[in-house]
Amino acid sequence: MTRVSVFSSPLLLGFDHIERVLNQVNKTAAEGYPPYNIEQTGEHRLRITLAVAGFADDDLSVSVEDNQLVIRGRQQPEDNCNRVYLHRGIAARQFTRSFVLAEGIEVRGAEVVNGLLHIDLERPVPQPKVTQIEIKSAVKKKASPKTIELDPHK
Repeated sequence: MTRVSVFSSPLLLGFDHIERVLNQVNKTAAEGYPPYNIEQTGEHRLRITLAVAGFADDDLSVSVEDNQLVIRGRQQPEDNCNRVYLHRGIAARQFTRSFVLAEGIEVRGAEVVNGLLHIDLERPVPQPKVTQIEIKSAVKKKASPKTIELDPHK
């Protein structure tokens, strides 16, 4: 079955990267662990907060890969394997959670406080840019006639 793209119009040149981003968003939307919040903390600032109870700072990694913010968590195996759980409701599984970042978004920092991983992002204010394009003429200029002086004494 052939998939028709919204961005296949000849009027939308160079927008194929948007289609790839939308595909990435669809893939990551199904992830449910760990739960997270996204909040606006200022006019151009955002904060992503993930619930990472049970994970130490060394168990977590935050990176930017291409245009994605990737958070990984992997707990170290427990030394005491003799525990007998009557109920185990605290997840101890590894995870990878990714967020597609818009062009220009910068990660300002990350910290763990009370079992919550806070990642601060900043969206710089775009500066308007106008570029003047020179228009070249396709009409060839005629060569100006050259004046040849004849020496009457020769």
